[in-house]
Amino acid sequence: MLMLLCCVGKDLYAIGTSCIVEVIPRVALRKVHHVPEYVAGLFNYRGKIVPVIDLCSLIRGTSSRFCLSTRIIIISYLHPEHECQYLGLIAERITETLNRPETDFVDSGIRIKEAPYLGGMIMDDRGIIQRINLEQLLTDAENSYLLTAGESYINDMVKN
Repeated sequence: MLMLLCCVGKDLYAIGTSCIVEVIPRVALRKVHHVPEYVAGLFNYRGKIVPVIDLCSLIRGTSSRFCLSTRIIIISYLHPEHECQYLGLIAERITETLNRPETDFVDSGIRIKEAPYLGGMIMDDRGIIQRINLEQLLTDAENSYLLTAGESYINDMVKN
């Protein structure tokens, strides 16, 4: 399974590439108020308003740094009421991929109720790498209405 590696602080994480559409440079975001701090904002991606989650803020509680290797990962998913939806994920040091069988990832034995999207781990010459389960992350984001942020913003703009 091909995975994109990224960092949150000094820790390595892996994201499966099957849902990744594109990796783009960090761009200016429109701030959304009254949402959790890890929601970095919204931006226009090919004519669609896309919400962006800062993985550093979500996992570690501090915003990602503004570095050349800090990027936005565009992922796509099927929303039950819509066709294709996009979500952006900001992460640091996005410079490598990893190709390992899914069975190589093992359970750490630690369950974190607040972070069910954090999956199994593998040992690598770079250290311990933890998998981010996009399906679970999308479910959590959808349940907290984050994935409809762009739609709400558009509806508010149309009403005003």
